[in-house]
Amino acid sequence: MVFIENNQQKIQVTDEIINLIKEVIERAIRYENIDFKYEVNVYLVDNELIREYNRDYRNIDKETDVLSFPMIDFNKREKYKVEKTDFDPETNCVLLGDIVLSLEKALEQSKEYGHSFEREIAFLTVHSVLHLLGYDHEKEEERIVMRNKEEDILKSMSLVR
Repeated sequence: MVFIENNQQKIQVTDEIINLIKEVIERAIRYENIDFKYEVNVYLVDNELIREYNRDYRNIDKETDVLSFPMIDFNKREKYKVEKTDFDPETNCVLLGDIVLSLEKALEQSKEYGHSFEREIAFLTVHSVLHLLGYDHEKEEERIVMRNKEEDILKSMSLVR
């Protein structure tokens, strides 16, 4: 299950944007062969609000494009092994975590990089989902793995640069 909450007023959130975000998340989950029911919460924000999140949770007082808040540290477990206690008894889903996405920053970056707003939203979403699943890009080898997965998933949706 994917829950999306719009917490900004600067960019109109259309059904197409909501459906794109949901599809990207589902594709990333399938790509990683997740075999349990899951839940991801997505909060759509503006630059001002994501700056607050970035300052409060990462001690970085500036806006960013997307933040990921994983609920499970898959790096400390056998890959994607979930425990009975990971499941919400009401939904029977595993909460993978929260994504905070600045639509304002996504629009700015789409113009800067010369591709569509939809492609930028999709990229930021898949990037964040991979973080929820334990991927990172602190080291060059990790960055390459993560970037290849991002590009494969976006290619499967015909969202290339």
